Amino acid sequence: MRTALLLALLLPALSACSDARRPVGATVSVAEAMSGDTTGYDRAEFVREFVFPQDHGPHPGFKAEWWYVTGNVRATDGTDRRFGIQFTVFRSALSPDTVASGRASGWAADQLYMAHVAVGDVSGERFYEQERFARGAAGLAGASADPVSAYLGPVRLTGVGDATGAVPLRLTGSADGATFDLTARPTKPVVLQGDRGLSQKGVGAGNASYYYAQTRMATTGTITLPGGEAVPVEGLTWFDREWSTSALGAGQVGWDWFALHLDDGRDLMLYQLRREDGSKDPLSEGSLVAVDGTKTRLDAADFELTPLDTWTSPRGGAYPTRWRVRVPEAGIEVEVTAAFEAQELDATIRYWEGAVDVTGATPGVGFLEMTGYADGQEGSARPTPGA
Repeated sequence: MRTALLLALLLPALSACSDARRPVGATVSVAEAMSGDTTGYDRAEFVREFVFPQDHGPHPGFKAEWWYVTGNVRATDGTDRRFGIQFTVFRSALSPDTVASGRASGWAADQLYMAHVAVGDVSGERFYEQERFARGAAGLAGASADPVSAYLGPVRLTGVGDATGAVPLRLTGSADGATFDLTARPTKPVVLQGDRGLSQKGVGAGNASYYYAQTRMATTGTITLPGGEAVPVEGLTWFDREWSTSALGAGQVGWDWFALHLDDGRDLMLYQLRREDGSKDPLSEGSLVAVDGTKTRLDAADFELTPLDTWTSPRGGAYPTRWRVRVPEAGIEVEVTAAFEAQELDATIRYWEGAVDVTGATPGVGFLEMTGYADGQEGSARPTPGA
């Protein structure tokens, strides 16, 4: 479950042109983001066959779609510095009807795109993040299956090898003066999340997404910090792909999403849909991916997420940044703690997403995303740079 769903559904209201700006101090709640009209779009209603490379590319009949990479890399120059990486390209349809192809203007677009990029300098406790918008026209932004690509300005994902299954990726991005150029090579096959790739998020047919992942990718490249210092890095990243025409169900207010690389070679994904009373929605779920790539689906009753400590944002809102995570049947009981606390994206929808440490009997590293904790806060959102 990703913040991308909220942002992609909200895109048409935010950005009618490539240089759209968000008013200073204007943040949007999860509920507002999920209130757009979805009439006429395709919906994720049944289990389908995934076909590659086609499914690495766009699905324009669905309202929202995203290409999402997160992970942890360390410097290989002897300093052992660590960085958290977030790369996201979102696509959102303006209309269920394709009309731009009939217009003479090269600026005509049926799709809008948004990108979020973040670099978390764990050692320096510095967080660089940036949000961009562009229309899917005039070469500003777009996506394709052959070759595999998704891009918005300098934020670019490109397939660099065989795309008939899990695809190697080249990732480039920039945020507040920090840039990266990374190559990520999958070490496990594609994982179909939920029920064979159908991930139910709310009650009722169609309140679901098609969801697959490349959960463990060996990643190398360079991070360049503001000021020009280039740091060679290596580590692990996680690639999530979803497309959807969906909405949160009644009483759902946000979620907590974990993607953890365990040192024993297993990969753990959990998301907890939170209800208004703070309880976990029964549609919460996850997966545990073995060393050989075999997936075990986890239902809401199979795991426990207990917040232990919080961080209060200077913009308003408090996020749990230390958690106890239990998956009893898998023998997992660990603590997940923010690598550093100030990893909040000051974006249109303000949310926390950043690098975490996993400690306990099954240690590791990972990424955590939390939404809905800053709703109702004025915040201090900045003007958004154009693409």
